[in-house]
Amino acid sequence: MSEKVVVTYSEQLHPWCIIRVLPDNQHQIVARFRRQNEATAYLQVLHNSAKTAKFLLIFEVQELRKTPDDHTLS
Repeated sequence: MSEKVVVTYSEQLHPWCIIRVLPDNQHQIVARFRRQNEATAYLQVLHNSAKTAKFLLIFEVQELRKTPDDHTLS
């Protein structure tokens, strides 16, 4: 059985994510941005302020799935 992921409208509008890498293959989303240049600038601030923490910049693409109620043309 597949797990359904709920994505908010705000998350869809802000696909650029800065994540903090935590021990044991865990991660935490620190911030979301609409534009890559804004995310990159904030990532630099984080690197300068928290030198021991590891942060990554990712582009989170949400897969669009058709539901049985979806009446759009294929």
